[in-house]
Amino acid sequence: MSEDEKQEISVIESVQREGPTADDAGPDLSSSAAASDERCLVKKLDMRIMPLICLLYLFAYLDRINLGNARLQGLPEDILRGDPTGVLYDWVNSAFYFSYILCPVPAIILSKLCPPRLWFGCAAVVWGLCSMLMATAVNFPGLLVARVALGVFEAALSPGVPFYMSLFYTRQEIGLRLATYGGFAAVAGAFGGLLAFGIQHAHTAIATWRVLFIIEGAPSVLLGFTAIFLLPDRPEETRFLHEEERKLALERMNRGTKADTGRVLNKKHILLAFKDWRIYAAGVIYMASNCAFGSISAFLPTIITTFGFTNAIAQLLTIPPYAVAATILGITAYMTDRLQSRGPFVAAGSLVGAIGYVLLLTVTNNHVRYFATFWITSGTYTVNNAIIAWFAHNLGSETKRAAGIPLYMVIGQCGAVLGSHLYPLTEGPRYIVGFSVNLALYVLATAVALVLTVSYRLENRRRDKKHGKADVDALVDTTEYADKAADFRYTP
Repeated sequence: MSEDEKQEISVIESVQREGPTADDAGPDLSSSAAASDERCLVKKLDMRIMPLICLLYLFAYLDRINLGNARLQGLPEDILRGDPTGVLYDWVNSAFYFSYILCPVPAIILSKLCPPRLWFGCAAVVWGLCSMLMATAVNFPGLLVARVALGVFEAALSPGVPFYMSLFYTRQEIGLRLATYGGFAAVAGAFGGLLAFGIQHAHTAIATWRVLFIIEGAPSVLLGFTAIFLLPDRPEETRFLHEEERKLALERMNRGTKADTGRVLNKKHILLAFKDWRIYAAGVIYMASNCAFGSISAFLPTIITTFGFTNAIAQLLTIPPYAVAATILGITAYMTDRLQSRGPFVAAGSLVGAIGYVLLLTVTNNHVRYFATFWITSGTYTVNNAIIAWFAHNLGSETKRAAGIPLYMVIGQCGAVLGSHLYPLTEGPRYIVGFSVNLALYVLATAVALVLTVSYRLENRRRDKKHGKADVDALVDTTEYADKAADFRYTP
């Protein structure tokens, strides 16, 4: 072990053993100077982490959803033999989610043993190449293989980001950062529609859908190499921070919990994650939102054409619902951070999505039906972000987060697979079955979110009564029991 590594571990153990005190050489958070130092640190982290992570997600999501735009640019006619029923397209779309279901749990657990900049950077390079290779497909099997590979490497990003951010941001900060990150999916939806509209009217030597895959895949490769050089590693390892900033970052990482020392795994906490019923409840909620999410990403342009618009105009009309969803997402994330209550917002977002599907099922006026897509996108993006922020600090330890976050996401991606098969062309233009399934899942998600909220509040109250009031930001020894530790308090 090098002297640098010994020094880093010594700093971590000192922070974990003693915590911040008035006589500590570390930062005194009670002073205005220390508060100013903390604000400067957060700003420094934001300037380095957020642009890279958000751009990675922007182009990852573009690479995921561009199939929906390519469908209106002649892809089925060119390589799916016309696909009159839409079944082949459904399987190509859902192939991404099959690998996205199988890979996240082992991937994110293993990512704890790898420097984040290498993990995220290398994944981005490969998924960008997979997206570009989709442009070379000449038949159904070729396109299917490319989509499976795309899902494998994108599974290294989205489930890993909440865990990665929890190393740098406190529970009062992470909701807005995750909303900014998640909002780039909405930006991708809007930007993807605009880009597809432009490419569709371009005069190219090859099919425009092939151009779309190349143009949207190349930036991921460039961003991957950028991340390898610029994305910070864990707070105790990165050279991006100087010594005093490192001490402050480690103290922040230990608020309300006790961080691991270096890249290690606590096998007991992996088992605790698999035995925690609340993680499976979160999976049910995430499945409902991802069923809508998968449907929106793949079928929103197609659904809008059923309102009487041309293919080109439908590409443009996907932009406003995504723009409104991003705005609502930012507002709700700010409120959940300030109020430190996320469950009611998850329930409210699920209810908003349900109302959108009720409108699509019961109203025949195309203007109202288009208005319903705003409700669906806004509710879906709100739920997706709020559930991720909810569990980023509610699992008690790094290892349990590394296992628990991808576990409920895996359950959620089953909804995305379902959503990919709910809208065959034979069901158009009303898509009664698809809208009904999405509605039922959102009603279920509303109920589960309320149960989880009540459960967390009752458990906090029980611990307060038995062990006394606890400071949610105090150093809590979670190395043995994770979030079951007596002094740990949940965000309801």
